[in-house]
Amino acid sequence: MIAFHPNYVHPLPENHRFPMEKYDLLPKQLLHEGTVSESDFFEPSVLSESNLLAVHSSDYWNRLKNIMLTEREQRVSGFVHSNKLIEREITIMEGTRKAAEIALKKGIGFNIAGGTHHAYYDRGEGFCLLNDQVIASKWLLGNSNIQKILIIDLDVHQGNGTAKMLENEEHIFTFSMHGENNYPMLKEKSDLDVPLKDGINDKVYLYLLEYSLDSILSCFKPDFIFYQCGVDILETDKLGKLAVTLSGCAQRDKLVFETAKQLNVPIICSMGGGYSPQVKDIVEAHANTFRIGLDLLT
Repeated sequence: MIAFHPNYVHPLPENHRFPMEKYDLLPKQLLHEGTVSESDFFEPSVLSESNLLAVHSSDYWNRLKNIMLTEREQRVSGFVHSNKLIEREITIMEGTRKAAEIALKKGIGFNIAGGTHHAYYDRGEGFCLLNDQVIASKWLLGNSNIQKILIIDLDVHQGNGTAKMLENEEHIFTFSMHGENNYPMLKEKSDLDVPLKDGINDKVYLYLLEYSLDSILSCFKPDFIFYQCGVDILETDKLGKLAVTLSGCAQRDKLVFETAKQLNVPIICSMGGGYSPQVKDIVEAHANTFRIGLDLLT
């Protein structure tokens, strides 16, 4: 139920290794402590072009896959582009789509990558080239009995690409709770945005989250949930500006998973961001998401 395979190698330039180190360490930690077993992992193939082009511009995709984007476009995306990078990206996209398919059967699925919520229809930005949750959501609407999807985006950065791509999609509700003064400085309009003041603590954060979920569910009844569970809300995060503790982050996860359980709807998690100076803090916060989700929903 979990993508990627723990032996998957991320083909990124050395200057991007640090934020990506967690993708190798997290599955090792989960295996070491016995939260999961080897059989719980799957290694996704690459996303089909038909599923990709159901969401993204064909012109953008052709330029992206042929490494034809300008230097400026590459800088905005956050990456120096290469064939390995593009292969990695479309593997991540398939990981989220496949995890959603698995969640339909098992109730929960995870991608140890993904959460690429800054990617737009025709461009990438913020270390996001393609938008995995939009791709998987559109696949579900067209290939399953799912009719109403809730995207819960709790990364410290607003899911601007997701919001823009789905602004006219009545079957998908976009909810982003994010740092008011964090990237992107120009925010898009989600169905519900909750901007957070710098230095917000656990008590206020969790109150706002519970209140927001109650408000959403009073008027929108999802039969599937996508959860972007970035851990850059932590007080230790070097890019975030909030003051949520490790315990508060775990309580956040518990609240989301309990919501899915009460609604009896499948949920899939994409890891999103996390940039604390100590990688152990990042891995521990992400590991909590798996521990809590698997304990409550399996």
